[in-house]
Amino acid sequence: MKKILETRVFQSEASSVWEIISDISRSDWVPGVESIKLDGNKRIFKMTGLGNLVEEIIDCDDSKMKLTYSAIETMAPIAHHLAIIQLYEDGNNTIFKWSTEIDPPNFADAIHQGMVASLDQLEQILVKT
Repeated sequence: MKKILETRVFQSEASSVWEIISDISRSDWVPGVESIKLDGNKRIFKMTGLGNLVEEIIDCDDSKMKLTYSAIETMAPIAHHLAIIQLYEDGNNTIFKWSTEIDPPNFADAIHQGMVASLDQLEQILVKT
């Protein structure tokens, strides 16, 4: 199993960032997503050219600004996936920590690239608001 950690500081209040992240039906900050459909605690992404990806939302805690989820149906043969997004207030800034566990580890680079691309896109959305 491989663990990935990506941390970014956004020059936005944590509540503004959390408003985007906690809206689990929102897809504009994740590149390559055509749409998201919710089915109970399942989030079904329609990915451009790749089909569907299903995540189970394990926890979305507003008081802790923490989102925990697991990819349970993917195009790739993944044995284990667990991701946690946690936001921390730092004055008027937000510290965004995103950790992911992945097995097999050969998918780690692609997942890490997706995390970085998502954070880059999130930053563009925050600049516009």
